[in-house]
Amino acid sequence: MPIDIESLKSDLLRMSTEGAPGHDFCAAISELARSGRFCKLRDVLPGIVYDELWARYQKAPATFIASWRNLAAEMHQGCIEHARQRLTSLTRLQKAGDDALQPAWREIQRALDNEQNDLLRAAFALDFLELVEPAVSRATHLRECVVTCQSSEEADRYLDEATRCYFYGLYTACAVMCRSVLEEAIKKKLPPHLSRLARTRYRNTATLGDLLHEVNNNLNLSGFEPSFPHVANQVNDTGNKAVHQGLLTEDEARTCLQNARSALQILLRR
Repeated sequence: MPIDIESLKSDLLRMSTEGAPGHDFCAAISELARSGRFCKLRDVLPGIVYDELWARYQKAPATFIASWRNLAAEMHQGCIEHARQRLTSLTRLQKAGDDALQPAWREIQRALDNEQNDLLRAAFALDFLELVEPAVSRATHLRECVVTCQSSEEADRYLDEATRCYFYGLYTACAVMCRSVLEEAIKKKLPPHLSRLARTRYRNTATLGDLLHEVNNNLNLSGFEPSFPHVANQVNDTGNKAVHQGLLTEDEARTCLQNARSALQILLRR
């Protein structure tokens, strides 16, 4: 059965806006004030909050009712944008004082959503849905990485992370993890005497570049195939670029991942 991502997104947007955090709360205050049942709020609000709202209502009833009705409408209409902004605030640096620039309805909505976290839930759901089709497209560029002998659980986990980073557009992280998977695989594959030499020489902190240097200098002793260092060095170069020179493109990440997988297939042959 085909999965209609756009239909899922439409359903999610509808559910998110219908259940916008704070909308029902603000609408209820407006309606209770309009219908002369303001006193019912005493049972659900802290005393100090009730007294403050009652004072404002008495000062200008029509303005009070309209303002809370408008707040409810703004929460409903701006929920998705606010949800995305809520998530972005956790992923990027925030300048001190920016909160003061937020409209009042957003402050109220976030406060009311403090325990339910529906804003974050909506933002994550939208992000994940928007990742599906690009991830599927990127996955079509890969084939299964088949080897004839095992490396380690850690290497498998590194490769899994590197591949998922590529699927989800985290290209720089993908290259860094590709470097890590080869580091782990080489350490497991090195003969004992070379492994001891690397640990001693680099004080248990050998990088992929260090390990490849040892392999190149002791290729016959390592038992590695001659084609391995060339492919692995390409992974190391891209990983170094990711760490020291800036963000990578999709093509660079894909090439790095394909090289890492090719290097693993060479390394893990019987």
